[in-house]
Amino acid sequence: MKKIILGVFFILAFGCKTEQPKIASMEEEVKVLASDEFKGRETGTEEEIKAAEYIMGLMTEMGLEPKGHAGTYYQTFTFKPKTDPHQQVGFQEAGDSTITGTNVIGFIDNKSSTTVVIGAHYDHLGYGGEGSLYRGEPAVHNGADDNASGVAVLLDLANKIRGTKLSKNYLFIAFSGEEMGLLGSNFFTKNPTLDLSGVSYMLNLDMVGRLREDKTLSVSGTGTSPIWPQVLNASNPGFKLVLKESGVGPSDHTSFYLQDIPVLHFFTGQHEDYHKPSDDAEKLNYEGMRLISSYLLSLVQELDDDKKLTFRKTKNESEEVPRFKVALGVIPDYLFEGKGMRIDGISEDKPAQKAGLQKGDIVVQLGDSTVVDMMSYMRALSAFEPGDTTTVQVLRNDQTLKAPITF
Repeated sequence: MKKIILGVFFILAFGCKTEQPKIASMEEEVKVLASDEFKGRETGTEEEIKAAEYIMGLMTEMGLEPKGHAGTYYQTFTFKPKTDPHQQVGFQEAGDSTITGTNVIGFIDNKSSTTVVIGAHYDHLGYGGEGSLYRGEPAVHNGADDNASGVAVLLDLANKIRGTKLSKNYLFIAFSGEEMGLLGSNFFTKNPTLDLSGVSYMLNLDMVGRLREDKTLSVSGTGTSPIWPQVLNASNPGFKLVLKESGVGPSDHTSFYLQDIPVLHFFTGQHEDYHKPSDDAEKLNYEGMRLISSYLLSLVQELDDDKKLTFRKTKNESEEVPRFKVALGVIPDYLFEGKGMRIDGISEDKPAQKAGLQKGDIVVQLGDSTVVDMMSYMRALSAFEPGDTTTVQVLRNDQTLKAPITF
């Protein structure tokens, strides 16, 4: 850990800052990235390229060095979209029916042998498509929280780090292709633009724009290095941290974990606008985003004098997730720490809505199975087939309610 000698503290304090270039605010950046002009930033579209150009311009303004292909900020990758949901995407040369994604990469070179990677995906769903939870006519999915919020915090943090005297190198990546299967991060880790053996750790920002009043912040990957719980708590300015050990999850940190790199994924929780056209810029908590950016700065400062972090494999919870053929039609509250599965949103015309369930209900029993957490909820759900009818029991405002439900 960083040790400060009292006698030289004031010298270091006055010498640790350099002038920071003025760049757009996080509000301005999200407003641009989540505007209708960018049409949902779907991977491979003209609008995604416009978003990449915008991010590149901001990286250039703050003085980040290009670290993509051939001295540019861009790293492109080409693939054929999946026709089967169980099919694995393969990268290939451009041709008929291929799509090209573009990672945007900037670098702070402090001439160190050790580098920290900080990433956030900037692509989204375009007009919806397969990943949308919206049931109306096709509409632009602006993706303000998912994940213009992560990009804005990434750029803010880059600017802070650029203006602070640190010893490690810092690589900032805006990933493409995350919504199609972590494609941009997968490609980068297999075709890195620097030596991955020198990467100490990776921080991933995905959906960090909806910090709640109680300041609950989910951090996944805390088991990927022994130091994570200690440093996260030591640097915590007042977040209610929900720590999850697994290095595997549905975001870009997974690609780095699979390369034996310690990772952390920061996330402020699901909401009713997730993967819908209503995920708009005015709904974000920008003060919360600033708090997260400052927290991450203190984290990297705390680790800046350390050597490369020790990597540790974690139990992969995703391998234990049961397979199921039916869905309740709800958005779970992944930050809920009580007993049961709290509903954070209801999808239209799905079993939960038809049964009269509401946002805030806590599912405590499904059929004959008691629900105490997400895993037990999924196990209970896996027992049903389409057309089955059962009973769901929920807690609502300290009252226990039962309702018939048909899948």
